Amino acid sequence: MKRRDFSSSAASVVAACALTLPVATTALAQPRQFKEGKDYRRLDKPVPPDAPAGKVDVLEFFWYSCPHCNLFEPTLEAWAKAAPKDLSFRRVPVAFNASFVPQQKLFYALQGMGKLDELHAKVFQAIHVEKQKLAKDDEIFAWVAKQGADAAKFKEAYNSFTVSNQIRRASQLQDAYGVEGVPSMGVAGKYYTDGTMAGNMQNVLQVVEHLVASSRKA
Repeated sequence: MKRRDFSSSAASVVAACALTLPVATTALAQPRQFKEGKDYRRLDKPVPPDAPAGKVDVLEFFWYSCPHCNLFEPTLEAWAKAAPKDLSFRRVPVAFNASFVPQQKLFYALQGMGKLDELHAKVFQAIHVEKQKLAKDDEIFAWVAKQGADAAKFKEAYNSFTVSNQIRRASQLQDAYGVEGVPSMGVAGKYYTDGTMAGNMQNVLQVVEHLVASSRKA
Protein backbone atom coordinates (compact mmCIF):
# COMPACT_ATOMS: atom_id res chain seq x y z
CA MET A 1 0.00 0.00 0.00
CA LYS A 2 1.16 3.54 -0.67
CA ARG A 3 1.73 6.02 2.10
CA ARG A 4 -1.01 8.64 2.33
CA ASP A 5 -0.14 12.31 1.98
CA PHE A 6 -1.03 14.05 5.24
CA SER A 7 -0.42 17.72 5.97
CA SER A 8 0.37 18.99 9.48
CA SER A 9 -2.89 20.92 9.88
CA ALA A 10 -5.08 20.26 12.90
CA ALA A 11 -7.67 18.51 10.76
CA SER A 12 -5.02 16.29 9.22
CA VAL A 13 -3.69 15.30 12.63
CA VAL A 14 -7.04 13.59 13.16
CA ALA A 15 -7.09 12.29 9.59
CA ALA A 16 -3.70 10.67 10.01
CA CYS A 17 -5.04 8.72 12.94
CA ALA A 18 -8.54 8.15 11.59
CA LEU A 19 -7.54 4.96 9.82
CA THR A 20 -7.34 3.29 13.21
CA LEU A 21 -9.73 3.35 16.13
CA PRO A 22 -9.24 3.99 19.85
CA VAL A 23 -9.00 1.27 22.44
CA ALA A 24 -12.25 -0.45 23.36
CA THR A 25 -13.56 0.46 26.79
CA THR A 26 -14.49 -3.13 27.60
CA ALA A 27 -12.92 -6.47 26.82
CA LEU A 28 -14.59 -8.87 24.45
CA ALA A 29 -16.97 -11.25 26.13
CA GLN A 30 -16.11 -14.19 23.84
CA PRO A 31 -12.78 -15.14 22.22
CA ARG A 32 -12.68 -14.26 18.52
CA GLN A 33 -11.41 -16.20 15.55
CA PHE A 34 -9.13 -13.91 13.58
CA LYS A 35 -9.05 -14.10 9.80
CA GLU A 36 -6.31 -13.16 7.37
CA GLY A 37 -7.50 -10.41 5.04
CA LYS A 38 -10.03 -9.16 7.57
CA ASP A 39 -8.41 -8.72 10.99
CA TYR A 40 -4.85 -8.61 9.63
CA ARG A 41 -2.98 -8.97 6.39
CA ARG A 42 0.08 -10.94 5.39
CA LEU A 43 2.84 -8.87 3.78
CA ASP A 44 3.47 -9.59 0.11
CA LYS A 45 7.20 -9.47 0.84
CA PRO A 46 8.36 -10.53 4.32
CA VAL A 47 10.56 -8.11 6.26
CA PRO A 48 13.76 -9.56 7.78
CA PRO A 49 13.08 -9.27 11.54
CA ASP A 50 15.46 -7.25 13.70
CA ALA A 51 14.64 -9.34 16.76
CA PRO A 52 17.30 -11.62 18.27
CA ALA A 53 17.19 -15.29 17.32
CA GLY A 54 14.40 -17.15 19.08
CA LYS A 55 12.29 -14.03 19.61
CA VAL A 56 9.20 -12.80 17.73
CA ASP A 57 9.46 -9.25 16.40
CA VAL A 58 6.49 -6.99 17.32
CA LEU A 59 6.39 -3.35 16.23
CA GLU A 60 4.08 -0.47 17.08
CA PHE A 61 3.93 2.29 14.47
CA PHE A 62 3.00 5.58 16.13
CA TRP A 63 3.13 9.38 15.98
CA TYR A 64 3.40 11.54 19.08
CA SER A 65 0.82 14.04 17.79
CA CYS A 66 -1.78 11.34 17.07
CA PRO A 67 -4.64 11.46 19.63
CA HIS A 68 -5.37 7.74 19.19
CA CYS A 69 -1.72 6.87 19.84
CA ASN A 70 -1.97 8.92 23.02
CA LEU A 71 -5.08 6.99 24.13
CA PHE A 72 -3.52 3.66 23.23
CA GLU A 73 -0.16 4.24 24.92
CA PRO A 74 -1.06 3.27 28.56
CA THR A 75 -2.74 0.06 27.40
CA LEU A 76 0.16 -0.79 25.10
CA GLU A 77 2.74 -0.07 27.80
CA ALA A 78 0.99 -2.38 30.27
CA TRP A 79 0.65 -5.07 27.60
CA ALA A 80 4.33 -4.83 26.63
CA LYS A 81 5.46 -5.14 30.25
CA ALA A 82 3.43 -8.34 30.66
CA ALA A 83 4.48 -9.82 27.30
CA PRO A 84 6.22 -13.21 27.13
CA LYS A 85 10.03 -13.18 27.24
CA ASP A 86 10.29 -14.47 23.67
CA LEU A 87 8.50 -11.39 22.32
CA SER A 88 10.74 -8.54 21.15
CA PHE A 89 8.67 -5.32 21.27
CA ARG A 90 9.69 -1.90 20.00
CA ARG A 91 8.11 1.30 18.82
CA VAL A 92 8.65 2.83 15.38
CA PRO A 93 7.82 6.54 14.91
CA VAL A 94 6.34 7.18 11.47
CA ALA A 95 6.62 10.07 9.04
CA PHE A 96 3.81 10.59 6.55
CA ASN A 97 5.55 13.80 5.47
CA ALA A 98 8.57 15.91 6.41
CA SER A 99 6.76 17.69 9.25
CA PHE A 100 6.80 14.43 11.26
CA VAL A 101 10.61 14.10 11.22
CA PRO A 102 11.38 16.30 14.28
CA GLN A 103 9.29 13.98 16.46
CA GLN A 104 11.07 10.96 15.00
CA LYS A 105 14.37 12.60 15.95
CA LEU A 106 12.97 13.36 19.42
CA PHE A 107 12.14 9.69 19.96
CA TYR A 108 15.48 8.32 18.82
CA ALA A 109 17.54 11.01 20.57
CA LEU A 110 15.79 10.23 23.88
CA GLN A 111 16.34 6.53 23.23
CA GLY A 112 20.04 7.08 22.56
CA MET A 113 20.43 9.05 25.78
CA GLY A 114 18.68 6.39 27.85
CA LYS A 115 15.85 8.84 28.60
CA LEU A 116 13.04 7.24 26.61
CA ASP A 117 11.51 5.23 29.47
CA GLU A 118 11.46 8.36 31.60
CA LEU A 119 10.12 10.83 29.04
CA HIS A 120 8.15 8.91 26.38
CA ALA A 121 4.79 9.20 28.16
CA LYS A 122 5.60 12.80 29.12
CA VAL A 123 5.89 13.73 25.45
CA PHE A 124 2.32 12.52 24.88
CA GLN A 125 1.15 14.43 27.96
CA ALA A 126 2.88 17.62 26.88
CA ILE A 127 1.21 17.52 23.46
CA HIS A 128 -2.27 16.20 24.28
CA VAL A 129 -2.90 17.35 27.86
CA GLU A 130 -0.73 20.43 28.28
CA LYS A 131 -1.30 21.47 24.63
CA GLN A 132 2.36 22.28 24.05
CA LYS A 133 3.69 22.49 20.51
CA LEU A 134 6.47 19.98 19.96
CA ALA A 135 6.62 19.96 16.19
CA LYS A 136 9.78 21.97 15.48
CA ASP A 137 13.40 21.70 16.54
CA ASP A 138 13.45 24.74 18.83
CA GLU A 139 10.20 23.73 20.54
CA ILE A 140 11.59 20.25 21.18
CA PHE A 141 14.95 21.55 22.45
CA ALA A 142 13.23 23.92 24.89
CA TRP A 143 10.93 21.20 26.22
CA VAL A 144 13.70 18.64 26.69
CA ALA A 145 15.80 21.18 28.60
CA LYS A 146 12.88 21.76 30.98
CA GLN A 147 12.79 18.03 31.74
CA GLY A 148 16.24 18.25 33.29
CA ALA A 149 18.04 16.47 30.44
CA ASP A 150 21.46 17.58 29.20
CA ALA A 151 20.41 20.02 26.46
CA ALA A 152 23.76 19.98 24.65
CA LYS A 153 23.94 16.20 24.68
CA PHE A 154 20.38 15.96 23.41
CA LYS A 155 21.04 18.34 20.51
CA GLU A 156 24.12 16.35 19.59
CA ALA A 157 22.13 13.11 19.56
CA TYR A 158 19.19 14.76 17.78
CA ASN A 159 21.39 15.84 14.87
CA SER A 160 23.61 12.76 14.86
CA PHE A 161 24.34 10.32 12.06
CA THR A 162 23.05 7.54 14.31
CA VAL A 163 19.60 9.12 14.60
CA SER A 164 19.55 9.80 10.85
CA ASN A 165 20.18 6.11 10.23
CA GLN A 166 17.45 5.12 12.69
CA ILE A 167 14.98 7.38 10.91
CA ARG A 168 15.99 5.85 7.60
CA ARG A 169 15.34 2.39 9.01
CA ALA A 170 11.97 3.52 10.44
CA SER A 171 10.95 4.76 6.99
CA GLN A 172 11.98 1.44 5.46
CA LEU A 173 9.85 -0.46 7.97
CA GLN A 174 6.91 1.90 7.47
CA ASP A 175 7.02 1.30 3.72
CA ALA A 176 7.64 -2.44 4.03
CA TYR A 177 4.63 -2.92 6.30
CA GLY A 178 2.45 -0.61 4.19
CA VAL A 179 1.52 1.58 7.16
CA GLU A 180 -1.47 3.77 6.34
CA GLY A 181 -2.42 5.04 9.79
CA VAL A 182 -1.43 5.01 13.42
CA PRO A 183 -1.42 3.35 15.85
CA SER A 184 -0.82 0.11 14.01
CA MET A 185 1.29 -2.99 14.57
CA GLY A 186 3.53 -5.40 12.70
CA VAL A 187 4.38 -8.95 13.72
CA ALA A 188 7.29 -11.24 12.83
CA GLY A 189 8.11 -9.36 9.64
CA LYS A 190 5.07 -11.05 8.06
CA TYR A 191 1.84 -9.48 9.34
CA TYR A 192 0.21 -6.07 9.74
CA THR A 193 -2.91 -5.03 11.65
CA ASP A 194 -4.59 -1.85 12.87
CA GLY A 195 -7.79 -0.68 14.52
CA THR A 196 -9.68 -0.36 11.26
CA MET A 197 -9.05 -3.99 10.39
CA ALA A 198 -9.47 -5.48 13.87
CA GLY A 199 -12.30 -3.16 15.00
CA ASN A 200 -10.49 -1.40 17.86
CA MET A 201 -7.07 -1.33 19.46
CA GLN A 202 -7.97 -3.84 22.17
CA ASN A 203 -8.73 -6.29 19.39
CA VAL A 204 -5.43 -5.37 17.73
CA LEU A 205 -3.53 -6.63 20.77
CA GLN A 206 -5.50 -9.88 20.65
CA VAL A 207 -4.69 -10.23 16.96
CA VAL A 208 -1.02 -9.60 17.73
CA GLU A 209 -1.08 -12.30 20.43
CA HIS A 210 -2.66 -14.71 17.94
CA LEU A 211 -0.02 -13.92 15.31
CA VAL A 212 2.81 -14.20 17.83
CA ALA A 213 1.54 -17.63 18.86
CA SER A 214 1.34 -18.72 15.20
CA SER A 215 4.84 -17.40 14.52
CA ARG A 216 6.18 -19.12 17.59
CA LYS A 217 4.79 -22.47 16.39
CA ALA A 218 6.20 -21.91 12.92
